[in-house]
Order: sequence, then structure tokens, then C-alpha cells
Amino acid sequence: MLILLPPSEGKTAPRRGKPLDLGSLSSPSLTATRTTLLESLVQLCGDDPDKAAAVLGLGPAQRDLVQRNADLRSAPTARADAIYTGVLYDALGFDTLSPAARRRATARVAITSALFGIVRPGDRIPAYRLSGDASLPGTGSVAGAWREVFGEAVTEAIGTGLLVDLRSGTYAAFWRPSTELAGRVATVRVLHESGGKRSVVSHFNKATKGRIVRALLEDGANPRTPAALAETLTRLGWTVETGGATAKGTQLDVVVTDV
Repeated sequence: MLILLPPSEGKTAPRRGKPLDLGSLSSPSLTATRTTLLESLVQLCGDDPDKAAAVLGLGPAQRDLVQRNADLRSAPTARADAIYTGVLYDALGFDTLSPAARRRATARVAITSALFGIVRPGDRIPAYRLSGDASLPGTGSVAGAWREVFGEAVTEAIGTGLLVDLRSGTYAAFWRPSTELAGRVATVRVLHESGGKRSVVSHFNKATKGRIVRALLEDGANPRTPAALAETLTRLGWTVETGGATAKGTQLDVVVTDV
């Protein structure tokens, strides 16, 4: 099983650590694209901070993030599972997982990144600011840059197992599973039920996905089909409704009534 997470906008910048070594990251087939995007982002932020702020959608109070990007080659790095923050990652709580669950995370979790494609929890990266819907001068759409190579790396990481695809829509644009693979892909949608009505609420969606990943890692289950994943989540206490198979995979709706 491979659990594919979205990144977070917020990141914790490490105070010390070795500088970035692209060659040390997992999925080395992505190194060339990582290099291209890194060079483009660093040059943009170093040469024209005003344009960089506009391209990255940053306001006046966020100009420090432009300089952070300009310094990416020499910036200190830390494990990816310590860099990404936010509702999903707070609920997942990498740093409080049991030793066995942390070992499973190393093998079973990957994080989608606009700058690095995918990273594993133990990959050492700097804090950066780049969204999946950005377009860099001279390079073009970030999603377009990844579209040619992302699928091969993910498919290799999945092997013969199940992909639990928790990416948001922006990062889903990096790659769609092939028809042959779609039968081994489960997507998860979290529905908040209140007053007899259901809706998708960002906070509930992110927090519940983080808790689901944590529970799967602590439990140790390794479902190999969407149906088996639905059974596991039900056993772990969630209300799960299984939809039909689609080109994106089989959708599982997890229904929650509170945070």
C-alpha cells in the first residue's frame, strides 16, 4: 500500500541541517525535473522579488518567503515529515507515531510536492513556497512539468499494492492513473453530516484524512484493494460508503459528524 498525501502551504523552516542534495532524494527518476524547477524558482526569486511575489501569490507580509526560495540551494534541510505542517499533518502526528508505525510510514507514505514531485517522510528537504497551480517563467506550468514523469515514479512506488490517493484537486492534476491501475486506486472523500445534510468542509476533510493515515499506520493493516481498505476503515471506527469504480479509482466516502 502507498498512501499519497497532498503537501501543505505552511512549512516549518529548519534552523540547522545540511543543504539540499537532490541526488539523495527518493525516486531518482524525478531528479532532472526537480533540478529544472529548483533552478527556475531560485532564479526568479533572486532576480526579481516583486515578480516572484506575484507569480507565487504572496502578499506584502509574506515577502520573506521569496527570500527563502532564493536561498534554497544553501538552506538547511530536515526530514520531510518535520517540514510539512497544517491541519492534516497535525492530525497525522508523524512525531508521535509509535516506532512500528514510523517504520511503516517510511515504506507506505509519500508526499506530493510542487518542487520535488514526491518525497518520502525521511527525505531531507528545505522549507519552500511553491504551489501546484503556479507557472514559472521559462519553465511553464508546474503541473505540466510533472505530468510527464510523475506517473512512472508513483507507479514504481506502488508496486503491486494499493494506492490510497489523498491528493487535493490541484495536485491530482500532476497525474491520473492509467486504466489498468485504476482498479488498485482508492480515493477518499470526507463528508461532514449535520442536520441531515452532507457537505465537504476543508477542515473536516484534512483533519479526518490525517487521522485515517495515522490509524492505518498504527494498525498495520495493508489492504490490497479498495474494498479491503473500506473494511479496514470500518473496523477502525469510521462510517464508510463505497462508490463505483471511476477513471480516478474507487471513491470511498467517509462520513463524519464532528471534528
